[in-house]
Amino acid sequence: MRSKGIDYTILVIAIIGAVNWGLIGFFRFDLVAFLFGNMSWISRIIYAVVGLCGLYLISLFGRIGNMGQE
Repeated sequence: MRSKGIDYTILVIAIIGAVNWGLIGFFRFDLVAFLFGNMSWISRIIYAVVGLCGLYLISLFGRIGNMGQE
């Protein structure tokens, strides 16, 4: 399991992104926009990184399924 550290890091980033979406949904408060500006270049990078982390975590389903076969 060489990718264990990467998996945990990406999972933490995706959870932070999910918390931000929860804040947007419940309170109309965008933490990223509050901290870094509304659609500034850094906030766009943060949104993109969170999105890429979510896409990467899709592969987790396949890896979890393969653990039972080993």
